[in-house]
Amino acid sequence: MAQPQLQLPKGLFGLIIIGIIALVFLSKSTVTIDSGEAGVLFKTFGNGVVTDEPPMGEGFHIVAPWNKVFVYEVRQQELFEKMKVLSSNGLEIQIDASAWYQPVYNELGNLHQSLGQGYLQRVIQPAIRSAARSVIGRYTPDDLYSTKRDAIQVEIYEETKKILDKQYVQLNEVLVRDVTLPPTIKEAIERKLKQEQESLEYEFRLESARKEAEKVIIEAKGKAESNRILSASLTDKILQDKGIDATLKLAGSPNTKVIVVGGGESGLPLILGDN
Repeated sequence: MAQPQLQLPKGLFGLIIIGIIALVFLSKSTVTIDSGEAGVLFKTFGNGVVTDEPPMGEGFHIVAPWNKVFVYEVRQQELFEKMKVLSSNGLEIQIDASAWYQPVYNELGNLHQSLGQGYLQRVIQPAIRSAARSVIGRYTPDDLYSTKRDAIQVEIYEETKKILDKQYVQLNEVLVRDVTLPPTIKEAIERKLKQEQESLEYEFRLESARKEAEKVIIEAKGKAESNRILSASLTDKILQDKGIDATLKLAGSPNTKVIVVGGGESGLPLILGDN
């Protein structure tokens, strides 16, 4: 016995086809841009990349299905670079550096049109490598190892920034994280720094000893001058008066004694004990 066939209502198949087309059309006509991102609109039947309008911000957008949207991250990003460069005396130095960068938001259309989404490889990496080679080439390994590292970091940043300012990219910072010298050069520099430190310590001890000697001499001169002034001011009359004052004080003491007035040198009283 034949089974009855299920037949669709007339026109339903056409509606299904229309619905599928509508879903495809809708999916091609919407774009969602996440936080920290922005979109560049490309008009297929227009003038191509839109550069005279702000980029598309975060959220849900409806666009014509024949147009395209290119999404860029506009938050600050970090690039890590290991570079081998030459110092001023031709020695190979390895530098570990990182750059903080982000695209210029209002110039995102121009960035996409001129460089595209591969702008990191096209301009940022070549720019920081070129700047590092130029700056390091002006310094010796001693400078890189010791006091000049901060200055070198600033110079690399400034030279890289000059290049990227024309490329619709904003450079926020360049950090030199590590400088690796050839082992023999590093050991030689460390020995030199140690010797310089020991020399400074020795000079400090010599200076301290010299100042201490000067202090002793000054004190001795002061004491000698004081004695000279005192000796010049002590006349015979003053000595006699002081001797008499001392005798009067001793006379008031309960200890047994004999005082002979005028019996000592220069007429000073002579004091004889009970022995």
